[in-house]
Amino acid sequence: MSGITHLSAVELSAAIQSREISCRSVMAAYLERIAAINPKINAIVSLRDAGALMEEAAAADRELEAGRTRGFLHGFPFAVKDLSEAKGVPCTFGSPIYADFVPDFDDIHVGRIRAAGAIIIGKTNAPEMGLGSHTYNPVFGTTRNPYDLTRSAGGSSGGAAAALAARLLPVADGSDMMGSLRNPAGFNNVVGFRPSFGRVPSLGTEIFMSQLAVNGPMGRTVADVAALLAIQAGHDPRDPQSLLAEDLSVGEAIDTSGLRVGWLGDFDGYLPFEPGVLDLAAASLDTFSAMGARVEAVRSRFDMDRLWQGWRVLRHFFVSGGQAKDYADPVRRAQMKPEMIWEIENGQRLASNDIYAASVIRSDWYRFLLGLFETYDVLILPSAQVFPFAADLAWPREIAGRTMDTYHRWMEVVIGPTMAGLPVAAMPAGFGAAGLPAGIQIIGRPQADRAVLQVAAAYEARTDWLSREPAIG
Repeated sequence: MSGITHLSAVELSAAIQSREISCRSVMAAYLERIAAINPKINAIVSLRDAGALMEEAAAADRELEAGRTRGFLHGFPFAVKDLSEAKGVPCTFGSPIYADFVPDFDDIHVGRIRAAGAIIIGKTNAPEMGLGSHTYNPVFGTTRNPYDLTRSAGGSSGGAAAALAARLLPVADGSDMMGSLRNPAGFNNVVGFRPSFGRVPSLGTEIFMSQLAVNGPMGRTVADVAALLAIQAGHDPRDPQSLLAEDLSVGEAIDTSGLRVGWLGDFDGYLPFEPGVLDLAAASLDTFSAMGARVEAVRSRFDMDRLWQGWRVLRHFFVSGGQAKDYADPVRRAQMKPEMIWEIENGQRLASNDIYAASVIRSDWYRFLLGLFETYDVLILPSAQVFPFAADLAWPREIAGRTMDTYHRWMEVVIGPTMAGLPVAAMPAGFGAAGLPAGIQIIGRPQADRAVLQVAAAYEARTDWLSREPAIG
């Protein structure tokens, strides 16, 4: 049974489709492991009744016996991130305000996952309303890192990443505004992929304005991530900015000789890093060199503090708009975390000229990156500025002696790709002296999702980080 939970998603799908392994065996193996491991890490929440799940697995087996398959995820146990709606399963957003909310609909990408054969077993834990890159909330508590239970699993897809690392799920969905698919991938030694803006459609309330947050896949291999992305992606008329479907498969190994890699590092000393993090990320460049790539350090010629100020304005704007109704209710406002109130109140003080100026900054940054892509095929950054920190700490207050002036300043390294809407693969970079994981971001040209996945797969083939499981059970 334990062997089932250690199969990659691609291997598991093939075994199910060939009927080498039954869907009932898969569900039983994962439920057994969840019962043993999840109490230690608190990654999966709102877990459904085991009897009902086994009945659904039996129905999936009967479909296969009749010669019918619903797709790649047929019979897969799947837990949806608790920031996305899955019909009939509680969606709390990690907030007491929504602790009793049970949606009667699926978000678009969740509906596609279900249609591809997945059995929704529950949710993965997330920070309250997705704010902050550390997964804790007053509804379900803290998710802990499988590599060190005293440490954070990151966020906001921390529950998803921890569940993957601990082999509680074969593959997982996540979302990313400020590194939420990238930071937890690095913290948990798994793969996260932030797709190009518009790649994965969503039912967001502000569908014409939402341009920072995206949904995307996480997994234990690049091939697994690509397979899930292919299910999530593709145009849907309910999301007017969604992209048309295209081939997102990794395919055969690509020739990386002559690949041009630009190393952004710490932006010429602008960003502080916990000792060891930047060194691990920089060491990954040796892997790219071994792949035949030409690696160069990129001089920062953009005012990165200007980018940060533009980011803050746009984040205040989107967060405050989305939560304005709850904030207006004193009872609900009293249940909000301080960081949410800070975002909303700063957003309510913005003027139209502030939004316009932030958009100009964003546009200038996008054009700057387009210039870099005339020279480089991919850009590399660390996926976080710190190693997984103490789980009882809300957020790091300082890095390398530099005070963090906001609850999210310690994650500034991830805002560049978000502001430009670029595809990013978050890949492992190894382990620090204390045995804690770290990662890198592989950043590609606009809408070059498949090319980024192919480079990530080539990098994966040259490393063994993903095979190093946590010693948790």
